Amino acid sequence: MRTEIVLQNAYFTKNEEQGWEKVTLPHTWNVLDGQDGGADYDRGAYRYRIILPQHTPGKRQYIQFDGANHIASVWCSGEYLGKHEGGFSTFRFELTDTLGDGENELLVEVDNRRSHVYPQQADFTFFGGLYRPVRFLETECGHFELMKDGTDGIFVTSEIDGQVRIDAFVSAVQEGGEVQASILDMENRQVLKLQAPAREHTALKGRVPAPHLWNGICDPYCYTAELTLIREGKVLDCVKTRFGFRSFSVNSEKGFMLNGREYSLRGVSRHQDRENMGWAIGEKEHREDLELIKEIGANTIRLAHYQHSQYFTGLCDQAGMVLWMEIPFITIFMNTPEARENTLLQMRELITQNYNHPSVCFWGISNEISIGGISQALEENLRELNHLAHELDPGRLTVMAQVSTLDMDSPLNRITDVLGYNHYFGWYSGKTEDNKKWLDSFHKKYPERALGLSEYGAETVLSWHTETPKAQDYTEEYQALYHEDMLKIFAQRPWLWSTYVWNMFDFAADARSEGGSSGRNNKGLVTYDRRIKKDAFFVYKAFWSREPFVHICGRRFADRGPGQRDIKIYSNAQSVTLLINGREYRTQKGNRIFVFRDVPLEEGDNTLMAKADNLSEDVIHLNGTQEPNTSYIFSQNEEEGVTNWFEGLEETAAMEFPEGFFSVRDKVGEVAANPEAAAVLQFIFDRINEKEGTEAAGYGASMDSLMDVLRDVSVEQFLKMAGKHAPAGLTFTANTMLIKIKK
Repeated sequence: MRTEIVLQNAYFTKNEEQGWEKVTLPHTWNVLDGQDGGADYDRGAYRYRIILPQHTPGKRQYIQFDGANHIASVWCSGEYLGKHEGGFSTFRFELTDTLGDGENELLVEVDNRRSHVYPQQADFTFFGGLYRPVRFLETECGHFELMKDGTDGIFVTSEIDGQVRIDAFVSAVQEGGEVQASILDMENRQVLKLQAPAREHTALKGRVPAPHLWNGICDPYCYTAELTLIREGKVLDCVKTRFGFRSFSVNSEKGFMLNGREYSLRGVSRHQDRENMGWAIGEKEHREDLELIKEIGANTIRLAHYQHSQYFTGLCDQAGMVLWMEIPFITIFMNTPEARENTLLQMRELITQNYNHPSVCFWGISNEISIGGISQALEENLRELNHLAHELDPGRLTVMAQVSTLDMDSPLNRITDVLGYNHYFGWYSGKTEDNKKWLDSFHKKYPERALGLSEYGAETVLSWHTETPKAQDYTEEYQALYHEDMLKIFAQRPWLWSTYVWNMFDFAADARSEGGSSGRNNKGLVTYDRRIKKDAFFVYKAFWSREPFVHICGRRFADRGPGQRDIKIYSNAQSVTLLINGREYRTQKGNRIFVFRDVPLEEGDNTLMAKADNLSEDVIHLNGTQEPNTSYIFSQNEEEGVTNWFEGLEETAAMEFPEGFFSVRDKVGEVAANPEAAAVLQFIFDRINEKEGTEAAGYGASMDSLMDVLRDVSVEQFLKMAGKHAPAGLTFTANTMLIKIKK
């Protein structure tokens, strides 16, 4: 039988001449510098030494890495075993022939520098190290294959009618060997038994009568396939894998369908890191993350922007979460054979390693990959990934997440089975209402295309508060208001097959510095340390969760002067009663959002209690003041403002902005209203289309199709969003033309 030892002790060095530091695995060397801002976290090639356990003669030994970012090169007892390119999937090396008598040592070099391995550039920190568990495995000579793309060599394909096919791959097949498969229900009762002579590729088929379906969060029923390799009555190996019976599809009008019924996917995106831990988290942190996601009532998770832990995916199987999993083919396309092969390798490992999970329904082939420009080579790479996904797994759907500025007519939108767009109208630009305009425009133009919102969100830093929230003020109040608006938009558009909040948790982005916060993307519903649920968290709980609750907003907006005394409450109850200093103030009936206007706070400390008709309660303390507390307002450089993370990818020359004349700082809508200035705007769009060239005709944005959503965006900001679509120097050229035109 196989055995597994999780290795926890290691020695780490950045410079062998300076010695080795004892560390505990999992480990990352970016735990602090990856979250403190400055875009200067350490990206290098550093080494680990790991003392291996005593091995058993006559057996075979393997080393398994659950994740090492980005490239890992491995030696055992001085002998080079090979390297793995990709920071998020499981990989193994066989040790058997390299192990000698006595103590054996593993040497691992992990490299998170830029190379041909994706991701290259993105809005999150690429933590280096052996950040997931390392395992020492021993098996009999004959066993289920461990060298097949990091899997256990077992693939279960199930149909809603109970049909089951198991493909088992066996290493060191011997005459007389047999593969037996037992299908067990959740009560551990055997409902089907299959067997066949052991072959290098052994296929077993059967049918479970009247299968209990995996039915999302309502009833996430799973079965277990227990595979046993036997020879001459001796059990050589045994592997268990969880799976489920379910069917799903996506309809462009009805949205996601699970087991033949409409099942709207409303959920969150997740990054895996945590404050002062980086990516080196454990099972406890995975469980906490899922419990928080379950609390708001979500039924789907986009695991962004890379392959997440198998442990977390297994938790999602049992919780009934529908998963979108993706590879880190993001932002910057590298047109080299090595980079293309890396995308295919990461896609292969993502699919094969997660094939059995019933929670997984979508394979994501890229995210915002057009930011760095579009070419025929990029389109070919995407089509190859899409083909590979269907070849490896015909039963699931492919998807890609597009940057907001990608034209609706782009041929990239016709590659995958379904589509997602990342839109931040109401934060980086425009208003939340612009989401309605864009979504309705796309749906009207392409009614046959299944469309989802793969990202949307607004930043908040918990120090900032206001009674008059507005976009880009970083207040907790605006983030909550933004998400209220977005949920109302979704409720009116059931044809959206999925929506994903960006993000469930704040996460490290070392290049960021905004809102008075460095090294972090603060769009999460929960803080980076998972200790504080922001008010926006409870917006979703009110709309999605059936768990009775009531939540008073603004507890961190503690000092309330005149004009700042509205009290907002979220609840899934039908009515809420507000008590002030022990006295009942008022009862309101409502629908999820309850606002008590200008409540009579006393000067000094006030205790506010909300009681809901579902018997839930909440209490906060507010301080009545004579004047507003001005320290709650974030003061930012007006010229700098809020910028999308990728706007720094292209630098522009110094420009002038004479008073009374147009410039690139004016809004697109204002420029378009002046015939002379509008000609400059058309010039900009023409240059973008020309840059794409005949090889990629049609990729450029059209002025008419984008006008509605760009009306409130400055010309300069639009050109930054266009990224490498825009020829170098176009911003400077356009500004030079505009400043000659009087307003």
